[in-house]
Parts: sequence; structure tokens; C-alpha cells
Amino acid sequence: MAQYNGPVCRLCRREGTKLFLKGDRCTSGKCAFDRRSAAPGQHGAANKKMKEYGVQHREKMKTRRYYGVLEKQFKNYYNEAERVEGMTGENLLSLLERRMDNVVYRMGLAESRKEARQLVRHGHFTLNGNKVDIPSLLVKVGDVIAVKDSSRDSVKIKDLAESIKSRLNPKWLEMDKENLKAKVVALPVREDIDFPFEEQLIVELYSK
Repeated sequence: MAQYNGPVCRLCRREGTKLFLKGDRCTSGKCAFDRRSAAPGQHGAANKKMKEYGVQHREKMKTRRYYGVLEKQFKNYYNEAERVEGMTGENLLSLLERRMDNVVYRMGLAESRKEARQLVRHGHFTLNGNKVDIPSLLVKVGDVIAVKDSSRDSVKIKDLAESIKSRLNPKWLEMDKENLKAKVVALPVREDIDFPFEEQLIVELYSK
């Protein structure tokens, strides 16, 4: 599958906001975006007034990059969000939040969604007791996500297990921090997502 392997701080600069793609580094003094927030390129620092389409497109790209999904995947999520009952924009964000890699990240067992994706692919987690290695798998109410028994002795997992003890988790996840597992007790809603998305712009873009 195609993926972006370039400098991720460049993506934050392109979207004009922190996307927290490097985990704790993004909240430290080492964050490249804090030192240089202008868009990349020779004319990145110039003030450019975008047209309506440009604003909508940038919002879509910001959301895609935040969750780390490709264009085709994102369009499929949008089509599903449009099909089910409710506000399309909010449905879209709920679907993206329910991705297995995002759930692992929300549990605090990865420093970034990219790292969470790698951990899931390497089979370090189970879903309802069964090994899972598909980052895009969508969880549902009642699902239990846990660190696989054989992975608990991993140095990386041990370090992350220490850090989650003081971490706040979203209301839709019921955490068992001692046993490194979480249960999905509700579907995520718009109020559970603290990033300043303007999802209506995405709906307007795809409605053209």
C-alpha cells in the first residue's frame, strides 16, 4: 500500500497546524512546527488567499493526515458516513476514530497513530481475544482491545504501560490500565474529538 515516507513535520507546516504526528515530540521544545510554521516551499511564507475549493481541500487533507489514511480509504469512509443516519461530517469523524490504530493510540499504547499502526500490523494486540493485524479494522460497542500476552514483556510496551497510568482516556473507552485493555462502551461522538476539525467543509467539498 502506498504511504507517505517523507518528513512528517512538513505535513503540519503544509496544513498550518500541529497534527501531532510525532507523539510527545510535538508537545516539546523540539517541535519543528513551533520553530518554523510557514508552509514548505520557496513561497511558503507568502500570504495567499485561498478560494472556497482550496479551503475545503485543505480541511480534507488535514483530516486525512491527522488519521493517516489514503485518499481512497477516506472517500470510502465518507461514502459510509453519508449512507448511515445522522450528520455526515460527524459520522465521518466517528468512523475514523473507530479505526483499530486510532483506538490503540487513544488507549495510550502508542506515541503516535503511525506507531500504533505499526504495532497493530506486527500483531501485538487482540480484539475480543483474537489476534488482529489490520489497522483499518473498525471497532464496535462491546469490543475489547488488549495487548497480546506474549507482547507484554516488550520493552516498548512496558514503557508505554507506565505512561498510561496518568493519561486521560476518551469517555467511549473503558480502560483497564493494569491489564492493558479497553472496552468500547459507546460510539465516539463529536464532543469526544478535541481536535478543531471543520467537518462541514469536507461535506461541502464532496457534495460538489
